[in-house]
Amino acid sequence: MTTQARVIDAFVQRCGAPPTAVVRAPGRVNLIGEHTDYNDGFVLPMAIDRAVYIALRPRPDSYVHLHSLDFNNLLVFDLDAFLREPPSWAEYIKGVAWALQEAGYALRGWDGVIAGDVPIGAGLSSSAATELAAARAFAYVAELPWDAARMARLAQQAENQWVGMNCGIMDQMISAAGQADHALLIDCRTLATQAVPLPPGTLAVVLDTATRRGLVDSSYNERRSQCEAAARHFGVPALRDVTLAQFEARAGELDDVTRRRARHVITENARTLAAAAAMRQGDAAALGQLMDASHASLRDDFEVTNDQLNIMVDCARQHPGCYGARMTGAGFGGCAVALVRAGASDDFARVVTASYYARTGLEPQVYVCSAAPGAAVIEG
Repeated sequence: MTTQARVIDAFVQRCGAPPTAVVRAPGRVNLIGEHTDYNDGFVLPMAIDRAVYIALRPRPDSYVHLHSLDFNNLLVFDLDAFLREPPSWAEYIKGVAWALQEAGYALRGWDGVIAGDVPIGAGLSSSAATELAAARAFAYVAELPWDAARMARLAQQAENQWVGMNCGIMDQMISAAGQADHALLIDCRTLATQAVPLPPGTLAVVLDTATRRGLVDSSYNERRSQCEAAARHFGVPALRDVTLAQFEARAGELDDVTRRRARHVITENARTLAAAAAMRQGDAAALGQLMDASHASLRDDFEVTNDQLNIMVDCARQHPGCYGARMTGAGFGGCAVALVRAGASDDFARVVTASYYARTGLEPQVYVCSAAPGAAVIEG
């Protein structure tokens, strides 16, 4: 049974009638451009065909009743009076309600059932998918206009200020505004987007290392602070505003750690723009080389890989059908992504799974992904 069918079936069982709507918001894989988003830089993600679904119907009052199939848990709260509680899936829903109300939107209550097939904690942004599905649900019930960029900003505000995770805008923006069959080059300062296709005859393959990280408790916020310190040193709003030549001229003024953090962001922005150009030209080899260079920078300068991510990337690169591979997401565990020749994807998945297991004793998951559209009402 599909996830969409599961939430509808569970809704009927709980509520005794079909839902009036089903909303969907996708997870994402970032092809290149890691830890650049909160530096006002460039990212190149694509929304994937794994998503969070909510089946729902409006209520006549201000209460939200939402049952999670993934956590077997019921969230009940009053839109007129609710409080922040310790981090859980429920806080992403409440945070979106808070952000929408802070922005002046009048909300209405609803009953719903939520479930997703985006692996949790894998770096495929199940949290942003949850936020955008919630935003779509609130917008549907309250008949709010849907502006993808505005809703992405509000979902980011929910995660930053309600959940306490200082994420950039990439995850919410791609979940809100993804396009079928394309990745999106996103300027994280202006939120301008350009749709770019994968090179012909290639697929993006997500490689889940079976290791997990909790971002709120991780070194993510520390990396962000280090980048902000580097930007202050250069006297600019964000590292996006520092050219490689400017960096190299003054790199010696920075301590070793801050220098390496800044070097990653500045070179990663350049790689991301070059990757978009390679994709427009259909140059899989160039895109693969840029992905390889990105991983090296994330490993050595930004220090957000782990042993399993490095091993997974190495296993992927050894397959003849692989053009390039890198960790994806915030790091410290989770997933890698590989650019693979379409005709080799089955063999690639089999060989890499066996090779990774032999070296780590961990059973990975491999997802051949296609680019999906962004958050939408899909029924109702």
